[in-house]
Amino acid sequence: MPKDHLNTVFKGALILSISSLVAKILSAVYRIPLQNMVGNTGFYVYQQIYPLYGIGMTFALNGFPNFISKLVAEQPDETSKSLIARRAFHILSGLSLVVFFGLQLGATWIAAHMGDVNLAPIISAVAWMFVFMPWLATGRGYYQGKFLMGPTAVSQLIEQVVRVAIIIMAAYFSVRLGWDNYRMGTWAMSSAPLAAICSSLIFTAFGLRYLLAPAPAPTHPLPSCRKLTKRFVIEGGTLCLVAAVVILLQLVDSFTVMRGLVHQGQLPEVAKALKGVYDRGQPLVQLGLVVATAFSATLLPALTDALAKRQPIEFKRQTQAMVHVSLALSMAATVGLVALMPQINRLLFGSLEGTTALRIYIISILFAALITTYTSVLQSLNEYTAMIIGIIAGLATKVLANYIFVVHYGINGASAVTVLSLAVMFAVMWLGSPEDLQQVLLESGYLIKLLALSAVMGIVVILSCHQITALVGPILANTRGMAGIITVIGVLIGVLVFVAGAVYARLFTIREWLVLPYGKRLIKAVAKGKEHHS
Repeated sequence: MPKDHLNTVFKGALILSISSLVAKILSAVYRIPLQNMVGNTGFYVYQQIYPLYGIGMTFALNGFPNFISKLVAEQPDETSKSLIARRAFHILSGLSLVVFFGLQLGATWIAAHMGDVNLAPIISAVAWMFVFMPWLATGRGYYQGKFLMGPTAVSQLIEQVVRVAIIIMAAYFSVRLGWDNYRMGTWAMSSAPLAAICSSLIFTAFGLRYLLAPAPAPTHPLPSCRKLTKRFVIEGGTLCLVAAVVILLQLVDSFTVMRGLVHQGQLPEVAKALKGVYDRGQPLVQLGLVVATAFSATLLPALTDALAKRQPIEFKRQTQAMVHVSLALSMAATVGLVALMPQINRLLFGSLEGTTALRIYIISILFAALITTYTSVLQSLNEYTAMIIGIIAGLATKVLANYIFVVHYGINGASAVTVLSLAVMFAVMWLGSPEDLQQVLLESGYLIKLLALSAVMGIVVILSCHQITALVGPILANTRGMAGIITVIGVLIGVLVFVAGAVYARLFTIREWLVLPYGKRLIKAVAKGKEHHS
């Protein structure tokens, strides 16, 4: 790969990574004020339908654009690139219309199987987003295939900003005007198609020129529609499945948690509120995943470069760094959130309801981060079998066990099955990955050091929080303000303990430290300290 072209790829990957990071943070953070404004039941109404939006945007933002970019990059000239994009648009249009009409005609049936027929108008509202999916996915895929990431990044940010603004406005007017939760939910989910329209405008010139104008004569043979459709289903479907793993688990929750709680003996209104409490875990997991995967993702271009240059030793080193950094950050985030959960729950959501369920749910961060990292490496190696089998095994675990666990253990059971499902997914992927990739987790006693360090950090944070609570008294400790102070102090103590322990135990190599923020400064400080003592 030429150096200039490689630099373009790296810059494009950096732009897309930054926009994805901002979009993920926005997607996680807005749900906290939303829950505070509309309460547990209002949050339940929104979260029940959110997975349908999440799946649609995963298709439009990650899965199909990545596949279309691959199709476009394979073509030898501009005419072939535009024609393959046009065919992709036609195939996706057919798929999106099937989904759109399926959701519109089946809205009442879907809502009934979720245990709440009042959700039907909200399902109908979010269905309109699928009409714009082909335009978005094809536009993003075309530009990514030409290594131009700017349009995708801008459309992604526009979509998130517009959608979040409309959701918060819907929540505000709901409280101000006294709307019921279902009317609020309908307006909130109307944000999905409205945001899709706004982000689609970025691709207007592309669409008018390449998708709607008369098609030019082909200069090279193109794959038939039948062959292309087959590739869409197999390759594109796999990429979509990988990108939507966590959202698919949430979709299973939408169909099982509410009904399981009612079968357990809870009144419908109580069950809705409990589901809303359970859903508090989703933004926390999203934020944890942003922290756990953001820095390891910076190694992806280097991984691609090592593969392109056929440098297996360098590829292994980059893979090890990526896995180690992702695992350490996800472990630290998981243990820290579990230790601080009572305070975080009080600070963000105003109560201690569901603290145990949230502590269990938070463990999802660990396995979801590992799945994300391993799928990135396996995709770069074109190893899809282990991924597909792992995802199917994990989803099957969730589908088969969730309802039973909810009936017996309530929302604690739902949290446990989510963690179990992700653990099954990762275990299958790990066992099915190449031996070198398996050994990355087991080399140099890394896992033992990390587990010991995380345990020490968790114990120190918990003891510190108990000490502060004892000093200020239980009444003051139960206020949101003091919960915030304790949380900040707990985070600072946790970071200091973890970093000091990582340096002392030599948890990371120099390469791995350099990936982390302020890692270079830390290496210099440690080196100076050694010189001073010697």
